[in-house]
Amino acid sequence: METTTPPIFIFVGHSNAGKTTFVERLIPELTRRGRRVATIKHAHHTVRLDTEGKDSWRYKQAGAALSMLVTANALQLVADTGDGREPAQLAGRFLGEADIVLAEGFSHAPGPKIEVLRRETGKPPRCGVEDGLIAIVTDCDEVYPELPHFALDDIVAVADFLMRRT
Repeated sequence: METTTPPIFIFVGHSNAGKTTFVERLIPELTRRGRRVATIKHAHHTVRLDTEGKDSWRYKQAGAALSMLVTANALQLVADTGDGREPAQLAGRFLGEADIVLAEGFSHAPGPKIEVLRRETGKPPRCGVEDGLIAIVTDCDEVYPELPHFALDDIVAVADFLMRRT
């Protein structure tokens, strides 16, 4: 079975800029347009993915490279990443059923980036054009005027932008 990597867009920005909220609001708009959306979130802190002592945890401890827990309405996958931690590598490996992938964080990863930048954070942009920045969701009109700018609440326009690029 051949899988293809869906288009990936990386949402970057400083802490509390509104990245998660923006992506959370963008998902239903893309879904409404018939897209199967997948997300990848980069966490800078340690997150417990499995419960010690449970079966899937025991399988991983025994050496399984991948362990999946399946319930009546969801699944959870715990897998070794090795060197494959970039959004494109992860999407190609695990998200072949998706039509579009929205990644959050990964500011140093290659790929097209959209920065969420709020004036109230008092910080400069996290990424530049040389980092793959293709657009900005912001209330700072003066930042990267050569790139497309979207208002902090303009979900429909960003969805249009992404649809044109897929």
